Amino acid sequence: MSERRPAWPLAALAGLVAGGLGVGLAELIAGLVAGAPSLVVAIGSLVIDLQPPGAKQFVVDLFGEADKLALNLAVLMIALAIGAGLGVLASRRQRLAEVGFLGVGVLAFVATRVEGDTYDPILSFANAAVAVMVAVVALRWLLRAATPREPRAETLDFQRRQFIGGAVALAGAAAASGVIGRALLTNRETRVSTVPPVPRPGSTAPPLPQGASLDVAGISPIVTPNEAFYRIDTELLVPRIDASTWKLEVNGMVDNPFTMTYDDLLAMPQIEQYVTIACVSNEVGGDLVGNAKWQGARLRDLLDRAGVQDGATQIVGRANDGWTAGFPTSWAMNPEREPMIAVAMNGEPLPAQHGYPARLIVPGLYGYVSATKWLTNIELTTLEAFDAYWVPRGWAKEAPILTQSRIDRPADGESVAGGTVPIAGVAWAPDRGIAKVEVGIDDGDWVEAEISTSISDATWVQWVYRWNAGAGSHRIQVRATDGNGETQTSERTRPDPDGARGYHTVNVRVT
Repeated sequence: MSERRPAWPLAALAGLVAGGLGVGLAELIAGLVAGAPSLVVAIGSLVIDLQPPGAKQFVVDLFGEADKLALNLAVLMIALAIGAGLGVLASRRQRLAEVGFLGVGVLAFVATRVEGDTYDPILSFANAAVAVMVAVVALRWLLRAATPREPRAETLDFQRRQFIGGAVALAGAAAASGVIGRALLTNRETRVSTVPPVPRPGSTAPPLPQGASLDVAGISPIVTPNEAFYRIDTELLVPRIDASTWKLEVNGMVDNPFTMTYDDLLAMPQIEQYVTIACVSNEVGGDLVGNAKWQGARLRDLLDRAGVQDGATQIVGRANDGWTAGFPTSWAMNPEREPMIAVAMNGEPLPAQHGYPARLIVPGLYGYVSATKWLTNIELTTLEAFDAYWVPRGWAKEAPILTQSRIDRPADGESVAGGTVPIAGVAWAPDRGIAKVEVGIDDGDWVEAEISTSISDATWVQWVYRWNAGAGSHRIQVRATDGNGETQTSERTRPDPDGARGYHTVNVRVT
């Protein structure tokens, strides 16, 4: 007599549901218990840290600012697929399948330990252990329910209905646990209402000059609202840091290392300035760039207090989870620019997703080498002694923002009515400024566009060219010339390793 086993589709469903229940319960525990890790986030963060050169740009090209959601979903889908596979295995070799679930739990626990000291090790172990135990118990129950006990058709039908009902109930519990847990994780600690106010700056940014904004529909605003500002970083969950316990340490090659609190930072002389920052992953014509009014303390004031030693050629900023960015000390010491530790953005305390309670803003450098969010440490070292996070992953060690421009309207592929058509967009070259923007239509000569009054050399400008458009299909290009007289090159390059080059081009049809 052959051994009774569940059909493989039922076994796969049992494994998928069991694995999902373990993951969902682990998310719920993470949301309810401070210090307990999200296993999905821990594994996803480990994947980010282990990514090969070129992977970052591929993911940003594919998903843009939805890259974190995509990675979370990918980890979840792979976990469910592994669960389904282990379910099929368990229908024949149950003990071996349970060892497989244990192996996944060990991987999750190891990921929580590799990803820094923000997770309590006991809670990390307990959460992974609970997830494995729940998955194994659920799998055993579902497999028993799916295994035929009698050959009679009516008995088998009842048993299948019982199995499906149990699987649906457990799948619902898994989904509810995961959704509730992730919601609690996302909203657990810092709320806007609990963020202490920042003092008025002693040195305020001057009012926007007349002509800083052009009256053109569809153009990017000269100041990017906080909620519309791009976000690219390695955090799968936005860190929620309590300002009352936050500390910033300044150390390394300095004479007087020190540690300061958030109150200490706010007590320092505060300045305001408009600065455009950009992500090195921004493709030609991309939107991973923005301009904001930042408030904070001068970085040079902290460096003067610390006493930078001769030979300290690199400043390294560390985030709360150990992520690093590094840039030349000489860049920060140049009196023509004003690097800062920002505590406010567009007149509000830094939003959590943009680095609360403090981040670095360094005019003229791509964010991956300078704009450390959730800042906890500034170390003085040498360029030779340390490579920051993205450098070993194939990105350039020194990365000034390139001169770039973008067409906001008309959009690529848009049809427009003939007559006067505004071609408009933004151009930036912090901290050299924009001297000229030119538009090329089809194979004609470059024509100069009107540019807005510059706020400063550290910010972008708007531009517009009013085109007398004739019917037909047309190709429009833009190029900018910076304050040093350097004009964008037509040669198109990928963003890696030090920024995208080339003219932004759109194709439109005039009717």
